[in-house]
Amino acid sequence: MNRRAVPFGSLRARITLLATGLAAGVSLVLLWLAWMLVGDAVAAVPQMPPGSVVRVDGVDVDASALAAHLRDHARDKVLVAGSIAFFCVVAATGILAWTFTSRVLRPLRDITGTARRLSVESLGERIGDVEARGELAELAHTFDAMLDRLQAAFEAQRHFVANASHELRTPLSVIRTELDVTLSDPDADPAELRRMGGVVREATERANQLVGSLLLLARTDGAGLAVKEPTDLAMLVGSAWRAARGEADQRGIEAKFETQPTPVCGDPALLERIAGNLLENAVRHNVEGGWIEVSTQPGTRWATLRVRSSGGLVDPATVAELFEPFRRAGVARTARGGAGLGLSIVRAAVEAHEGKVTAEPVVGGGLSVTVMLPASG
Repeated sequence: MNRRAVPFGSLRARITLLATGLAAGVSLVLLWLAWMLVGDAVAAVPQMPPGSVVRVDGVDVDASALAAHLRDHARDKVLVAGSIAFFCVVAATGILAWTFTSRVLRPLRDITGTARRLSVESLGERIGDVEARGELAELAHTFDAMLDRLQAAFEAQRHFVANASHELRTPLSVIRTELDVTLSDPDADPAELRRMGGVVREATERANQLVGSLLLLARTDGAGLAVKEPTDLAMLVGSAWRAARGEADQRGIEAKFETQPTPVCGDPALLERIAGNLLENAVRHNVEGGWIEVSTQPGTRWATLRVRSSGGLVDPATVAELFEPFRRAGVARTARGGAGLGLSIVRAAVEAHEGKVTAEPVVGGGLSVTVMLPASG
């Protein structure tokens, strides 16, 4: 494998320069200290009688100048030997730092190489276990975890787009079929045209509801609250029930309310949409002559909204899937009405309010959904 040239400003080069600089600085300080200590030690040589001559390295030196001569001679020796040692230490430090830094930074190069090769089509590649420990290993594991989340997000996005396309294709196909059949019949009478107009209107309304739900989900999911003001959750439940009551009466569904004044703080429109979606789901996925129980309860920390309803049997293992887009009673795209986005919008709106939402099957058939929102102070 061809090794790429390491730029001067790379991390490896900077670490090498830093280590070499530190070694040079420490070596200079030690050399200066040795030079000073040798001079002080020689200066402590005992004084000899005046007029005495001492031979040092073949040179006769007067006793009175012996200390100065020895000091200069020792300092010169220390300076020469220390300079040689200084350059050897600095060179060895630079070579070792450059060599070992390459080995230490190898996991970082692996991470960089993996990141460079990644694309939407190759998100399955991972760094895996690295030779290094500590921070670099933690960085590699964090990077792999981030790739796991990104891959899951891209797969969810593909699934969402595919489902949305399928949902939109259905009413458009109905509209096109009705138009083609009616226009191809030269004997179509006003009654047939009115029937075709009613079918087209119904399909158009379904597409319009789906697009509206998609826009609301996109604006709510992961977004903060644009409006935040105190409101009563029980009052919003009553307002939302007025929109769903007509369909409930037609199907003979009995509703029981146990609502107490429940102050919360948030976006009243989103909070009403939470209650409205839960009530609409409870009506649409109910059985003929079924029941609905709605309760609100204030608390010191959490305000609770619970909607229980009768209905078909729900597998406990698939309850979590109900909050995914286009999931209805645990089965994708099989319900007669609705776009399959009701609980997805509920979850997104609840999370925008920093709340929690859970669901559990009802014994005998049906579903119970509990929303917990931060209580208003």
